[in-house]
Amino acid sequence: MGRVYEDREEAGRRLGLLLEHHRGSRPVVLALPRGGVPVAAEVARALGAPLDVLVCRKIGAPGMPEYAVGAVAEGGVIVVAAEAAREVGLPDEEVRASAAREQAEVERRVRLYRGARPIADLSGRTAIVVDDGVATGCTARAAAAAARRLGAARVVLAAPVASPGARDALAREADEVVFAECPEGFFAVGAWYHDFRQTTDEEVVACLARARGGGDPPRTGAPAGAPEEQEVSVRAEGLEFAGTAGVPPGAKGVVLFSHGSASSRRNTRDRYLARRLRDRGFATLLMDLEAPEDAEESVVLGRRARRLIAAARWLAGRPDTARLPAGIFGSSSGAAAALAAALEPGCFSAVVCRGGRPDLAGEGVLRRVRVPTLLIVGSRDEQVLRLNEQALGLLQCRHSLAVIPGAGHAFTEPGALDAAARLGAGWFDSGFGGGAEARRG
Repeated sequence: MGRVYEDREEAGRRLGLLLEHHRGSRPVVLALPRGGVPVAAEVARALGAPLDVLVCRKIGAPGMPEYAVGAVAEGGVIVVAAEAAREVGLPDEEVRASAAREQAEVERRVRLYRGARPIADLSGRTAIVVDDGVATGCTARAAAAAARRLGAARVVLAAPVASPGARDALAREADEVVFAECPEGFFAVGAWYHDFRQTTDEEVVACLARARGGGDPPRTGAPAGAPEEQEVSVRAEGLEFAGTAGVPPGAKGVVLFSHGSASSRRNTRDRYLARRLRDRGFATLLMDLEAPEDAEESVVLGRRARRLIAAARWLAGRPDTARLPAGIFGSSSGAAAALAAALEPGCFSAVVCRGGRPDLAGEGVLRRVRVPTLLIVGSRDEQVLRLNEQALGLLQCRHSLAVIPGAGHAFTEPGALDAAARLGAGWFDSGFGGGAEARRG
């Protein structure tokens, strides 16, 4: 994994150093709101350049907004990712309808951010288009096209982090691309930031006002306070298991993560999912579920399930999580352990499995599960998708299967993990519907 930034401001300062060669060329820095604005504010300050926004919007697939099928930008620019649209079976007329809706939102945001003021004059100048990160590149492509339409002589696309695929594609769209990090293991922009709190409209307006008036842009990071996570030790089966717990203020439930074999609480994707769930108001616990003496997989699954149950009881004894309903987010073979643990009466209120192997739990377990269960699988993970479809037919509880277009088994495709986080959070919200009184016994 490459460099992880503390926040967007630090990322902007790092990016500004990489763009120093543009200082004398009278560039205009154009931020892609909202997240790109605090990054671009630092870049503009480093270069002594004017700052403005170039408003763009991703066109998401119906029911799966994280999956980009195109993008729009101010000035009527529309970019369509034809292959992505075909992947989800989206006809041209629906793409056009979605583009029209997003274009209306672009116009609303232009009025909000700039009022009646026109965008900075780009005629004959270099436009440095800045975002907080680039996943698929759809929005960046639309921004580059819009900057050229507005008269820019050269277009530079810049971000603190980008996927290798986007870097290669955008090299054909811009005169220069400057990405501080292009990690091979890229799966989501937010994974490369400690603080990836959403930038608000008010912060965007304040940044622009401060840039026009001089001085430092306002900080947009989260206020200082208690650490987001803490290292803990969970006792189960007479052993101590290391864990990482995070409890946001006013948590509405707690989610335990059940990792697959040969993994741990340090799993990068699980840690990212946990952070996204905390952003949505859920406490989280990631813990190591394997012990050195664990060997045969069939035996290990039972042990993991008992350890998850012990962890739920441990959480029930903590003041900050004692009254919270609990759920499990399982992946790979950890999904089977999650379903086995869900058989414990009154212990868990919901189960979500990502790229999981529920079939490993066995028919006897699957038929006895009564906890609402969501199975999330990538459309390109064909074998696991078939196994999940078969498992679905055995479940007697409220259940659903969500297929994420374009995603493979590891969910490393841009937007795939964000989609899993959104779907999982929605399922936990539904399963935790009884609130605090639905707390496990």
